[in-house]
Amino acid sequence: MTYRLGVDVGGTFTDVLLVEEASGATWRAKTASTPADQAVGVLTGIGKVCAEAGIELSEVAQVLHGTTVATNAILEGKGATVGLVTTKGFRQVLQIARSFVPGGLAGWIIWPKPEPLAALENTVEVDERIASDGAVIRALDEDDVRAQLGKLSGIQALAVSLINSFADPAHEQRIREIAAELHPGIPVSLSSDVLPELREYERTVTTVANGYVQPQVKRYVETLSAKLAEGGVTGELAILRSDGGLSSAAAAATSPVTMLLSGPAGGVTGAVWIAEQCGYSDLITFDMGGTSTDVALVQGLSPRIGRETKVGDLTVRASSVDVRTVGAGGGSIAHVPELTRALRVGPQSAGADPGPAAYGKGGTEPTVTDANVVLGYLPATLAGGEIALDVAASRDAVDLVAKAMGLGSPEQAAAGIVDIVNENMLGGLRLVSVQQGFDPRDFALVAFGGAGPLHANALGKLTGAWPVIVPPSPGVLCALGDATTSKRSESARTVLRRFADLTGGELATILRELATDAGARLAEQGVAAADQTVTYQVDVRYHGQGFEIPIIVPGLDGDPLAALAADFDTEHERLFSFLLTTDHELVNARATVSGPRPEVAAVTLPPSEGPPTPIDTHPIHVSGTTVEANIYDRATLRAGDVITGPAIVTEMDSTTLVLPDHAATVHPSGSLLINPISEA
Repeated sequence: MTYRLGVDVGGTFTDVLLVEEASGATWRAKTASTPADQAVGVLTGIGKVCAEAGIELSEVAQVLHGTTVATNAILEGKGATVGLVTTKGFRQVLQIARSFVPGGLAGWIIWPKPEPLAALENTVEVDERIASDGAVIRALDEDDVRAQLGKLSGIQALAVSLINSFADPAHEQRIREIAAELHPGIPVSLSSDVLPELREYERTVTTVANGYVQPQVKRYVETLSAKLAEGGVTGELAILRSDGGLSSAAAAATSPVTMLLSGPAGGVTGAVWIAEQCGYSDLITFDMGGTSTDVALVQGLSPRIGRETKVGDLTVRASSVDVRTVGAGGGSIAHVPELTRALRVGPQSAGADPGPAAYGKGGTEPTVTDANVVLGYLPATLAGGEIALDVAASRDAVDLVAKAMGLGSPEQAAAGIVDIVNENMLGGLRLVSVQQGFDPRDFALVAFGGAGPLHANALGKLTGAWPVIVPPSPGVLCALGDATTSKRSESARTVLRRFADLTGGELATILRELATDAGARLAEQGVAAADQTVTYQVDVRYHGQGFEIPIIVPGLDGDPLAALAADFDTEHERLFSFLLTTDHELVNARATVSGPRPEVAAVTLPPSEGPPTPIDTHPIHVSGTTVEANIYDRATLRAGDVITGPAIVTEMDSTTLVLPDHAATVHPSGSLLINPISEA
């Protein structure tokens, strides 16, 4: 039997999911994350889940890992000291950056600009110049390079970003050779490797970001690999990329900027796998945790991929799943400002310590979790009985809001808290649907994360997205995504040609060259050429525009330019509601090569033998009234079971609420499909 391990490291918990490929059987474990050394928590979780499954660690064929090491290095400002090499005259490229206007009153306020990841004193200029067409205007002065590199002391990584190096990388490659002589052992990131595209600022900041996180990621990957080997795990370690694909551990250590959104991408990938089992191809993902909620849109089982990745104040050019984050989670704190006396929820969070008042760890501020406890939506115990909730503490905390607003009971305040956090999350869902020209009623809503299934039915009502799909083990779905995706590699090139000056054959030649390059890198990671699948994408704009739109290339046979122009016009009109008669212009071309998707069998539940039996009943407060809700143990449900609301479905890592006038049907794959009763 072949076992795959999906591992997702979060701020509070490390989730581990063990999958047996032939049967689809799964085992799960949650263990406390260890921020000082994430490898400790990962190994603890792996040991725990393997013991539960009764297998040796040596039987694990692959460890597929979504990690926040690179993300945390940027958010916490704990990356490497980076030296930057630029072309003479471009030393302040990071300081000049792009114009940023933070709101309508920006002209009247002083807005602090984040410090660049490479300080000005660690930035040097070298004498060279390449034209945008690749012609050498001024040859590289190697003596000057040695003199400038000699000025850099105390650096832990080096980034090289020369003007127009996307057209000819020779000068950057020579600087890397010289740097290896003067600064042995220092990792060097070249912009022509990291982002071979035009726009010197985006290329430079992305290259510097790669260097900033590279030593920490390399150290973590090497440490984890060594500890896995010591523990008896002989299988391959792969790291999840921001675009939902996998990289070998070595490739991830070389190009860590591609894994800045590794964690959220795993959730989207897992949601796609779950929706496919249920027969849905268009979906909106809704991942609600303790601090924030991540949402994304998927069409035809393909997540929308953005060309920018944003972490904190930093924005880099790297392909990533288009995930939007809202500061709303189970730990979001409700408060009533003295000035407005209007209830607000979040973005401040109680975190894991002390956490919500219900957890009994000393928390006293009212949170969304406390509101759910007061309304009866959360039973007295969580995580299979491992966590007992302090109902009295939750009522005392929420009562602070009730008194501040002059409400008659904690239940009224709790209902307001839940309504507001739901509206906050609706705003995030609208960012990826309505504001992108999509009607959410055309999509299913896949809810996961520890708190997602509790609010999913309400979000379905607000968006009209049906069914609401609650996967099995929703709290560890990110780990499932890690375990059910494939390896991926990407190559890109700036072309910058008007369609009138380009032929379909020339475009096809460029794309095939990129595919060959990406395929070779994937072959180095163990994916044979016969097992590789290629997709093509180009960035197109109207000539004279300052931005472009990524368009999928349907095929290379014939003349693809006419189809690309038509697809671009359709997308442009959907996004902006107008078209131009100006000629189309190709800016960048990309080829993405993927390995085979793992053959993980879907679980099939036995058919229902009669109406499901509740394990208990519990009063809940809905729409200002109190009703009795049946409580069900999800482990006892069978395919075809129908749970009519009001009802609560409990499991080890999450709780699902089914509202009145709605029903949840158990799909054979184990997911709950919630619909209004009129549509069920």
